[in-house]
Amino acid sequence: MARPHRSFFAYSSALLGLLSLLAVACFHFPELLTSREFRAVYNEQFARHLLLVGLAAAFVMGTMAILRDRNKRIATIGVGSATLAVLLGGTNVQFDSIGQTPYSLGLDWFVLSLFFSALVFVPLERYLGKRALSPLRSGWRTDVAYFFMSHVLVQFILILVTASTSTIAGLAVFPSLKATIQSLPVWAQFLIAVFVADMAQALLHRAYHNIPWLWRFHAVHHSSRHMDWLAGSRIHFVEIVMTRSAVLLPLLVLGFSTPAVNAYVILVGLQAVVAHANLGIRFGWLEYLLVLPRYHHWHHARQQDYIDVNYAIHLPLVDMLMGTFKLPRDQKEWPREYGVMKLETVPKGIVKQHLMPFQGGRRFDDYVD
Repeated sequence: MARPHRSFFAYSSALLGLLSLLAVACFHFPELLTSREFRAVYNEQFARHLLLVGLAAAFVMGTMAILRDRNKRIATIGVGSATLAVLLGGTNVQFDSIGQTPYSLGLDWFVLSLFFSALVFVPLERYLGKRALSPLRSGWRTDVAYFFMSHVLVQFILILVTASTSTIAGLAVFPSLKATIQSLPVWAQFLIAVFVADMAQALLHRAYHNIPWLWRFHAVHHSSRHMDWLAGSRIHFVEIVMTRSAVLLPLLVLGFSTPAVNAYVILVGLQAVVAHANLGIRFGWLEYLLVLPRYHHWHHARQQDYIDVNYAIHLPLVDMLMGTFKLPRDQKEWPREYGVMKLETVPKGIVKQHLMPFQGGRRFDDYVD
């Protein structure tokens, strides 16, 4: 039976309606649901204006989908969520100054990041994609769940990463080296930080592929059968903490300045999404300078001769130095298939995938196919 036509307006309305409802919750409980670090990036007025746009778009698109008789149930979710958001106060929710709490969820980070990522990459992949791939391809719910987990729990991840690196970094500080590095211009510190962090990450990345118990965590990331901007979110919580700790540690030990580290963090967030994106643009010689989609897609290829290559996330130079660089010269050549070599080793769903590494190499009937 043919799959029913999916309405862009209906699903857009559902996304915007649900995000608007979550945004209103953030206005009601800012101390609990918003991240102190991320609140410094935007102001209250910007958030209110963006919420207004989201509510209006959810109503308009949902109504159009219902009138056109396209995915009425999905469109109703969008209109209903937007209506509930308005009934709960909408853009008029007032709050006093935000108090300090020891812990908070990054729901604001999730809402804004998902909104702007979808706004940028959904149209890009539609018109510049290497493959005709729906944003609602198989596995998208699992990847949204991973996206939610990594963004909402951002403060707890930072606490774990800081705890795992601060003591070691404190013991290994070299004042003269730190002073030398911080005497450099920020742009020079940034370039060095990118190389150092990418080398540390690539070495750990290779260990993920070659040490069986580590691979069970990393196999979750490689289980996605489709590559797009959302696929890069599929990472086991344990791997997130290990990788970020391995990358942060050398930066702390060497004493890079805060602006240089912040610039690197921005690059990580951007390049991690771009590297997985479904973009068929020909970048020419830039593919040998920066890790771009085709380069990283070959790392995810379900082909025996590509299971131990292209570990860098920023600079192909790192793979060249490690002897793990491999990229077809013909820019028209892309992987035919993605995923782990043994499909039955990774189950479907975020909960089962988080339990999988602790189940000793079990095989699953309900696997990612």
